[in-house]
Amino acid sequence: MIDFNGKTFLVTGASAGIGSAVSKLLADLGASVIITGRNQERLLHIAAEMNEKTTVIQADLTVESELEALVSSMPGVDGMVHCAGVIAPYPIKYLQLKHLRNMFAINFDSACLLTAKLMQLKKVNNPASFVFISSVSAHHPYVGGSLYAASKAALESFSRSIALEFSSKGIRSNCVSAGLVKTEMFAQTQRALSEDKLQEMINSYPLGIGNPIDVANAVAFLLSKQASWITGSVINLDGGLLLTNKK
Repeated sequence: MIDFNGKTFLVTGASAGIGSAVSKLLADLGASVIITGRNQERLLHIAAEMNEKTTVIQADLTVESELEALVSSMPGVDGMVHCAGVIAPYPIKYLQLKHLRNMFAINFDSACLLTAKLMQLKKVNNPASFVFISSVSAHHPYVGGSLYAASKAALESFSRSIALEFSSKGIRSNCVSAGLVKTEMFAQTQRALSEDKLQEMINSYPLGIGNPIDVANAVAFLLSKQASWITGSVINLDGGLLLTNKK
């Protein structure tokens, strides 16, 4: 049902995990995809698996000059998928200003500034769709995850503001709130937990741990005309986790 031929999308954080899966799926559906991230080598590796309409632009979105160069060099886009993000455990009593700045610079500030620059330079076609990758922790935080949860909650609020401010232009904005997905982040979790704790966590997902393509499929739908009446929403993708975690 989804055909993105003639459409152009920007995907941030495209060098691994969810960003990589999103980029490849959009290309498979016929889109021209601009992929960006900090690791040029990995971006080129991903691009080699995509169609000939793929453009690679290396950029660190926390560096203003690189963000501006990215947007300035782009054509107009029909949508943007913001996958760039970082996760790190910070117990509250050990929080320092540098921790806040690093977490929010990557997870929240970059999304705000990139969106602003895209609009300022008129790089967003009408209609268009923005999709931001959030996390179930935005509404169900965990011990040590205060900053990560807060940054994702802020991202969801920002997405709703986009939906309001640009609805007259036919621009939609939504978030995908993902549970644990089999990316490098999951591999790190596997190494950090005992076998019993790891199994306990896996068992908390009735449908099992997700795969990057599960998230990519939801993103493609939200970008498509089939989702033309959906904006300001947060789509939960958690394999049933919250069904077992409601207290």
